[in-house]
This record gives sequence, structure tokens and C-alpha cells, in this order.
Amino acid sequence: MAKSLVKGKVRMRFMCLSAAVFLSFLFTAAAPRATARPLQPAAGQLESLSASDFSRLIRDLSEEGGYFRSDNFTSNETAYLTVVDKLRQLGATGGAYVGVGPEQNFTYIAKIRPRIAFIVDIRRQAIIQHLMYKAIFHLSPNRLQFLSLLLSKPLTKDAPSADAPISDALAYLSKGSGDDKACAANLTVIRKTIQEDFQFPLSERDAASLEYVYKSFCHEGLEIAFRIEGSFGGYFPRLKDLILQPDQQGRLGNFLATGEDYEFVRGMHRKNLIIPVVGDFGGKKAIGAVGDYLRKTGFTVTAFYASNVEQYLFDDNLFAPFANNIRKLPISEKSLFIRSVSQRYSHPASLAGHRSTTFLQQMTVFLKDFDAGKYQSYRDLITTNYIAPDKS
Repeated sequence: MAKSLVKGKVRMRFMCLSAAVFLSFLFTAAAPRATARPLQPAAGQLESLSASDFSRLIRDLSEEGGYFRSDNFTSNETAYLTVVDKLRQLGATGGAYVGVGPEQNFTYIAKIRPRIAFIVDIRRQAIIQHLMYKAIFHLSPNRLQFLSLLLSKPLTKDAPSADAPISDALAYLSKGSGDDKACAANLTVIRKTIQEDFQFPLSERDAASLEYVYKSFCHEGLEIAFRIEGSFGGYFPRLKDLILQPDQQGRLGNFLATGEDYEFVRGMHRKNLIIPVVGDFGGKKAIGAVGDYLRKTGFTVTAFYASNVEQYLFDDNLFAPFANNIRKLPISEKSLFIRSVSQRYSHPASLAGHRSTTFLQQMTVFLKDFDAGKYQSYRDLITTNYIAPDKS
């Protein structure tokens, strides 16, 4: 789960990630860039951002980065799909999406189909990871190529077709480990794509962070998982588990499960409309700045994926500043929080087979209840006026 973080330094390490995929870059790199548009177009008319505007938005909206003792390489919330049907029932579509954490955002974006999205995370490493993902989306026309480049596993003659079931792709990519030479070549291409195509300069620390994250995917492959400093996994679901996680009806719903969902998320990235921002939910800048930009561009927040960040906001006495930041966002009666809570809280909406519970809440109800003083603790927050997922 995503964490609320305190300021500090980003850890640096060295490790090691595809060569056939590198060659495919030669054919995909020539794809046309998104059409440049003004940074502040007429209300509701934003269709794409230029690379320079995309880069400038990240820098203008971001705060100073922070540190926490976890590597959010992946989500650790197996219940993430349990609210998808409820989101659909409540008309959560279009508008703006705001989220936190790693790849789980792509699934919510695929299901909600927003016009623009912001990923806000206090860890600068998380934002560098999202720029890495953006580069991989740009360079990968289909899901199989995406995973091949992410894991640095070159595609061979026996690779499944691009439209094969995702389970076939995962079975193929589970064989062996990442290719170190391909990893080095791919990392060079990804770094160049971020700096030249996205026009986002990487500091020495950013470059080291990118290397750390990318080589972690190379070394660990589909076994990679959320990791707390000093531990070596085992408790948390692997990337493979998350991709194959079914909903309550047994349906796969990850953004990689269908070509249609993948293409939507990739299209958003290629239009520069998924914007990573370094920011503290309880901070003085990022959330408010995102709200200002959304108002100027005529968008209302449809969904805000907060994961379990509010748990740590309570711990750090930042919950009230967070609530006041939510006031700065353009919301409506249909705007929804997507929250996750650990099983240790024994939430009433918990479902069998999951170590966490995902549920919704109307954002306007949240502000009304906050003003009424109903949230004296984190447990008060998660058990007051929540919207539970449908049971199977």
C-alpha cells in the first residue's frame, strides 16, 4: 500500500534489465509525438499536452521529495478490483483522476476512462518510476512488448501472439531471468526517452533512482513485489499475482488483461495526460496546485485513489491539512474516494481471500463529515459513510 512519507533522501543502489526489445525501439521511436496544445486551453477542451508543457507541469506542481522505508515497486492490494463494478454503477467515468502509488493507478484509469490524470506521491522515486513506465508505454505498441521491455526479457520465436491471453504472456515471461545486456541497453533508451522525448531532465540522483527501479524489475521479474526496507517479500503479492487477480465474479480486470484497456492507458501516456507529481497529501503545494490546474482547464475530479495514505496522515498530524487540500479540488456529488485498508483493521466490508479491503466514499460526504467532527481517528474515517463493494 502507498504510505504517507516524511522527508529524507532517496536510497540509491545498483543492480541490474531486453535486446530484441531494444531493437524494436528503432521502429517505435519514430511514432509521432502528441500534438502541442496550450498549457491552459479553453475549459474542457484539453486533448493533449506537448512534451514541454508536460515536463513543466511536473516541475511547477511538485514539492520537495520525501522518504519512507518501502519500495512501492508494485501495489500490495489484491482487493483493488472489487470496487470496479461499484464505480461503474455510480457513474464514475471521464473527468479527472487523482491517485497515489504504482501501477494500480493504470487499472483504475483504464476502467474510469478519465480525460486527464495526476499521480501524486511524496517519494520522488515513485515519480521517476512513473516516468519509466511512461517511456515503456511509449515504446511498446502492445501488452507483450510492454512486459518484455519492463522485465528485460527479449521476445523469441516461441513468444505468444500480441493478442494472446495475458496468462499465456505471463507463462512465457516467467521462464528464466532478465537479460543483463538487454537491461543495460533498455535503460539507456528509457533514460534518453525521458530526457529527450519527454523533455524532463534527470539529476544524478534521479538517474540512480531510475537505474535502481528498472534493474529491480530485471532481476526479480514477475516475482517483484512491494518491499519494506530490510525484508525480502513473501508477505506481499507478486506482480504476477496482481495481474492475474480476479474480481468477485472471477473476471480478470488488470489494465494488462485486455488489449483495449492497455491501449487506452497507452494513449493517455502518448498524449502526455498522465502527469506524475511529487507531493505530500498534507503538504502546502501539490494537491492545491493540481486543483488550480483542473479548474483552469475545466475538469472535475471523478475519482481520487488515496490507498491507505490517510492512516499515516493521522499519525503525522496532517489529516486536517489533507482535508483542507481536498477543498481545493473541483469536485461534485459524484466525485469518489477509492480507499484501501489493511486487514488488521477488520473492516466491515472486508472480503474473504484478501489482506486488505477496498471501498469508496463520496468526496462531498467526506468534507461534510470532517466539518462535523466525525473523524477523530483513522477508524472513524474508514467506518463512517463508506460505500462497500458488491459481494460475489
